[in-house]
Amino acid sequence: MRPGADGPPFAAGPPAAAGPPVAEAGGSPATSPAEAGEDLVAVLTGFARTLRAAGVPADHERTQNLLRALSHLDASRPDDVYWAGRVTLCASADDLPRYDRVFRAYFGGLRAGRARASATTVTRYAPARPGARAGRGESGEPPALAATASATEVLRTRDVAAMTAAELAEAHRLLALLRAGRERRASRRFRPARRGRLDGRATIRETLRRGGETAGLRYRTHRTRPRRVVLLIDVSGSMTPYADTLLRLAHALVRSEPGATEVFSAGTRLTRLTAELRRRDPAAAMDAVSRAIPDWSGGTRLGEELRRFLALNDAAGAVVVIASDGWERGDVSLLGAEMARLSRTAHRVIWVNPHKGREGYEPLTAGMRAALPHIDDFVAGHSLAAYEELATLLGGAHA
Repeated sequence: MRPGADGPPFAAGPPAAAGPPVAEAGGSPATSPAEAGEDLVAVLTGFARTLRAAGVPADHERTQNLLRALSHLDASRPDDVYWAGRVTLCASADDLPRYDRVFRAYFGGLRAGRARASATTVTRYAPARPGARAGRGESGEPPALAATASATEVLRTRDVAAMTAAELAEAHRLLALLRAGRERRASRRFRPARRGRLDGRATIRETLRRGGETAGLRYRTHRTRPRRVVLLIDVSGSMTPYADTLLRLAHALVRSEPGATEVFSAGTRLTRLTAELRRRDPAAAMDAVSRAIPDWSGGTRLGEELRRFLALNDAAGAVVVIASDGWERGDVSLLGAEMARLSRTAHRVIWVNPHKGREGYEPLTAGMRAALPHIDDFVAGHSLAAYEELATLLGGAHA
């Protein structure tokens, strides 16, 4: 399968009334108010987590403010949720477009004030809040907001290889929202600062400007810039269930830092994909990538590809991310030797293995055993949640 196929829970529903639990459609009893309250908190924290992945500073304090705000509103109404989140979770006007995109993706395209009625009863998610409005639509049926968001949270932790075509398309839509920060590094250039190195030239210039009068000392410090990230994505046959989604992750990372991200595919050949992934539209980028990769679903010779990659000198000082299951069909000793070279050249080496997210997984393949001694971080790569964790790692969370 070539690339080209084109969120976390918000389970809020009508407030529970006093008395026995309300039966859901199909006759099963609703959950208790305590369980419903826990569901609501999980939904809102999941929404905030997705916003953080998209670049909105929805930290713990802002999430708590959202919870407090919704305790005075009706969490079953998209209008109330939208505006409460926008006021409490956004820090500046720059956050608003990202907030709107995440809200639409997270709640399945529902717009504030335009929730569609659903035949599925969602009172099981309702927090008990005395005096809150019933929150049902004009037709008398509850809105679909809760069920949609709950499905999105399940999708966030599901293995990509186990998703249906519809789920995969939704996961790709959410992945396009990812905005990854980068670890900063000092550049050779300087900027004025209140403390740091004494800037003799600036101090003399300021003294001369004042006619020789004694001026305050001037200082300078190094500017910072994002550390480069280089991704090598295994597109061999054994990686077919994951390669397309990993390439979409690479597209999101390139869009986050286009000047500090390089992407290669690796299989039987090394192919640079950075130019193709700089296209704004994910579908157009994946079509271009599909045409550029000559060895899709072929074999794996990572040792040889790493040797070619290191000859380009692109790894110097960079964070190198290798996404592969480690099924090496070439010379395993060569892979070990090239990984040792890479660890000496790169700032950090991260290996992303989709199988690491499975319970009981052990890195027993010959390729993984050869690579592990030279890896700084060994992480999972099977789900949206795993990709968010990788994005956090690229932001310097290991420091």
